[in-house]
Amino acid sequence: MFTGIIEGTGHIKQVNKNDAGAQIEIAVDFNLEQTNVGESIAVNGCCLTVTSRLGNTFWADLSLETLEKTNLGDLKANSPVNLERPLKMGERLGGHLVQGHIDGMALVEAIETVGEARQVTLKVPASLTRYLVEKGSVTVDGVSLTINECKKDLFSVMVIPHTQVKTTFQTLQVGDKVNLEVDIIGKYVEKLTFLDSEEYQKKSKVTQEFLKKHGF
Repeated sequence: MFTGIIEGTGHIKQVNKNDAGAQIEIAVDFNLEQTNVGESIAVNGCCLTVTSRLGNTFWADLSLETLEKTNLGDLKANSPVNLERPLKMGERLGGHLVQGHIDGMALVEAIETVGEARQVTLKVPASLTRYLVEKGSVTVDGVSLTINECKKDLFSVMVIPHTQVKTTFQTLQVGDKVNLEVDIIGKYVEKLTFLDSEEYQKKSKVTQEFLKKHGF
């Protein structure tokens, strides 16, 4: 479990693709001495397992699904990445509860300078729009952010100067693909309320059949 508060950044040293997916080597800009093989680390918000470590460099394996469903599939040598190690029990939860399980990718539609901050507008898959609410939380490339505005398949977030400096957002450009994880609480509420999310997608309107099925 993570919080979406980026611990530091790193860069890809190499990506070795194989039949099962790929192995990546990442150099980190903070101390990894307390990170052991077998532990988790979020890379651009995607939870990976450390398979080997030497100093401030570690290796991790990527499955074919991870390569296909996240922007880790586009990584190459010198690509910057956001990094966060798991939350320790008893510590402050600075962002929000983040699993490190990517729900989909969003496309950067616009970046606007607002004072010293940057307002970033992203386009998301239609299947994820129902989980995004104004003033709610969302994780973008592993960064916990507050949604400022939602319009159909677009939403915007404000990136303060501190976040720009401490994350890969300082190099973010229009057209970039970013990893998206919606708030897990919203997905559980949906499941509990409508029994099955696929049923909810097919039956977005309350009908007599729906009411009878649920005891009304």
